[in-house]
Amino acid sequence: DVQLQASGGGLVQTGGSLRLSCVASGLTFDDYVIGWFRQAPGKEREGVAYISVDSAGTTYYGEFVGGRFTISSDTAKNTVHLQMNSLKPEDSATYYCAAGDIVDVVANNEPRFWGQGTQVTVSS
Repeated sequence: DVQLQASGGGLVQTGGSLRLSCVASGLTFDDYVIGWFRQAPGKEREGVAYISVDSAGTTYYGEFVGGRFTISSDTAKNTVHLQMNSLKPEDSATYYCAAGDIVDVVANNEPRFWGQGTQVTVSS
């Protein structure tokens, strides 16, 4: 079974940083695009950042990121990290790790596999 184990959420003040991690198992890591989505109460789900976990390592970011976040992968540990800096209260949401092919993830925002969420709360 495919499992995506997310961790790293928490409570941080405006301007602070958090690093989310997603450990993948049960899939061939570098065959997939792996990324993060988020959803706040009463709002639609939105894509945050994705990385094509192959030799190209192509990355994609939501427009709202504005250079504040960096996604990276560690193929030796089947792990994707999301470094989030300059956090704002509007970044508060449940963040989900997800995996799929490039069409599923980037074009359709409908990854095949989902992990459990990790809560990010940014206080003002």
